[in-house]
Amino acid sequence: MRRKQLILLIRALRPNQWIKNLILFATIIFNGQLFNWNYLLLTTGGFFIFCALSSSSYLFNDIVDLRLDRIHPQKKNRPLASGLLSLSLAIEVAFLLAMSGLISALFFNFMFFLVAASFTMLHVGYSLFLKKHAVLDILGIAFSFILRAFAGEILTGYHLPFWLFLTILFVALFVAATKRHAELLREGPDTRPSLFQYRERLLDSYTSMFGSASIIAYSLFTFIEEPLRFNTPFKEFLISVLPQALERKWMIITIPFIMYGLMRYAQLAYEGTEAEQPEKIVTTDIPLIVSILGWGLVVIIILYVL
Repeated sequence: MRRKQLILLIRALRPNQWIKNLILFATIIFNGQLFNWNYLLLTTGGFFIFCALSSSSYLFNDIVDLRLDRIHPQKKNRPLASGLLSLSLAIEVAFLLAMSGLISALFFNFMFFLVAASFTMLHVGYSLFLKKHAVLDILGIAFSFILRAFAGEILTGYHLPFWLFLTILFVALFVAATKRHAELLREGPDTRPSLFQYRERLLDSYTSMFGSASIIAYSLFTFIEEPLRFNTPFKEFLISVLPQALERKWMIITIPFIMYGLMRYAQLAYEGTEAEQPEKIVTTDIPLIVSILGWGLVVIIILYVL
């Protein structure tokens, strides 16, 4: 394979979107197992499998959408839509990535394979059917995130708290709604069939509803969930000095990070030009990056130090 074709292929695989698969790590993080090397290796392996399956689905989606992408202001510059990447090569790589990902999933356990297969079928169904219909397209995006989170559970045998699971669902719906809103305003309905069925006020209401639901679900998670029960030197010190310290709902102090993150994302999505690429907003906007990293750091301190 020539170097130019390889570079174009890597672009078509969209490695910048692999950030979505980091959700697999939520299970071990929130169950205090982040530094358990067995679970960390299992989850890392699952992460790479889902990266392969995700890239396969992106290639498949580009193949299905080839005609529409060629008239889209931004998507027409994608390797396939621009004609720079061979269609036959894209088909071959998409098939190989899907097969290698699913076969690799079998070496973990059968349930993980079923989740990986469901993830693949959902993306195929999304490309062929779901994305052409309003509401179903947003739900399809959201449930792909739920399957990622569920995959992390299957790999380790631990479970995410119910309200945290709902938070993931609502945040995914919020991001999907803002994405459709941006597409409707900037490109119009001609570039995506489902956009003919949406109205701006409807998508505004979706954004408001799912954003509010995300904050409520996460707040309930921080208040209802019991603190983890495992010892560290600092915890033992707190017990000796302030016996009631570990009973406090420390996770509540992370709520402002979530509120700011959602508000900042909505601001960028409505005022900027990158709402169609959520992964670009998350990885390029400094205030949003600081908010996410701050939230992550505080969560790690609360779960593994306090």
